[in-house]
Amino acid sequence: MQKPAGATPSTVTLDLHGKTQYQARIALEAQLRRSRGVYRIRVIHGYHNGTALRDLVRGEFASRANVLRIEAVSESATDLVLREL
Repeated sequence: MQKPAGATPSTVTLDLHGKTQYQARIALEAQLRRSRGVYRIRVIHGYHNGTALRDLVRGEFASRANVLRIEAVSESATDLVLREL
């Protein structure tokens, strides 16, 4: 079954590679504002150059009102679950 035109995908991927913590925070906040109808946001933060972005995502965004829970997908990716399917 095809999704209707203009339908929102159930998962959105946001790549934060090469961003500073400030840029990553702004990008995440913008994505959360635009995520009406989205079930989860997969955040690719990497881990080879340190864990600052991972810690930002898993620490600061876990307590957001519109984030139901956080799931660690791997060392380099984290899912922000906004609602259940």
